[in-house]
Amino acid sequence: MNAPRLLRAFNFLYFALLAIFIPFLPVYLAEQGLNPGQIGFIVGTGGFVTIISQPLWGMISDRTRTIRKVLLLLLLFSAVLGYSLYASVSYIPLISFAMLLYFFLMPIDPLTESLNFRVAEAHGVSYGSIRTYGALGYAVMSLLAGYVMSYFGGHSLAPLFAGIVLLSLANTWVMPDAPVSGKPVTLGSLKAFLGNKETVLFLVLVLISSIPARMNDTFLGVYISELGGKPELLGQAWFLAAGSEIVVFALSSRWLRKGKEMMIISISGFFYFLRFFLSVWITDPQQLVFLQFLQILTFPVFYSAAIQYLYSIVPAEWRATGQTVLALLFFGISGIVASYAGGALYNAFGGKSLYVCISGLSFAGFVFGIILYRLSRKERNS
Repeated sequence: MNAPRLLRAFNFLYFALLAIFIPFLPVYLAEQGLNPGQIGFIVGTGGFVTIISQPLWGMISDRTRTIRKVLLLLLLFSAVLGYSLYASVSYIPLISFAMLLYFFLMPIDPLTESLNFRVAEAHGVSYGSIRTYGALGYAVMSLLAGYVMSYFGGHSLAPLFAGIVLLSLANTWVMPDAPVSGKPVTLGSLKAFLGNKETVLFLVLVLISSIPARMNDTFLGVYISELGGKPELLGQAWFLAAGSEIVVFALSSRWLRKGKEMMIISISGFFYFLRFFLSVWITDPQQLVFLQFLQILTFPVFYSAAIQYLYSIVPAEWRATGQTVLALLFFGISGIVASYAGGALYNAFGGKSLYVCISGLSFAGFVFGIILYRLSRKERNS
């Protein structure tokens, strides 16, 4: 089996793990009796852990010039911790295992995206043709986990999570490593990258746009429950959302054009706003599920364009670290703000008020993206 094929299988399995962890952790915690404020605290603190762990493992990967061996280590710990988390019932074990799982599971995401891009370049295939399988894994497992949790209870996620990790370990063991840059890793090149004005403005845009997206990811399941829906509806919602990504990633080579990334990011920002604004007025949980199909024009479009834009400005030897910085903002720092602030807002005012705030933040990201796009056009023309 060739590298792209094995990497597609790994994407399927890893994003299936994320489907069990990201959308269902808040629902599982609520099932154990935690309120939205406590759930927001756990998810937000996990964001702090991610801030430490993602750069750490990204730099370890760049320094050792290997991704595969780092993935094996992270997956091994994730198997034990994921099983322990979904087998726990009291607050202290729940928060302890959740924090450790954030430390070992979440750094796999930017390393996987870096691996996807490098292998795609080396083998002459599109990034989307590989990343599509991640969306497929997320979609299938979201639907499956929703029904498993509804019919067998939250603790049934423990053996499901551990089993998927073991399959991932077996696949990673035979998967070849990523091609490495011929340039040596230097702190000077990283400093130049992070000190660039274009880079800073781009990262600010990512942060502004990702906070409302993470609020939705964290509290969608709680909002569905508030409207009277069951866990299986959350599974259906994420099945539609992740399933819609498959088409976008599969056809990315046709719609994703170099030099047009900022315009594409801005367009996706508008649809983020539309999606969350409509969520304010919905009273039927099934309608909220159907609305998640708008994911097709939000996350996969935004993230694909952001990765391509990032790789056009990051030094080749720091690509894994650059990818980590992007993921750190999109899933780490934004997750902290989204969870703490979102949990407090939800506790104080309820789900509808939270989505009013989410839609407002998304509109701000859309406007900022338009401003950056016009500035970049102006600079190119001059």
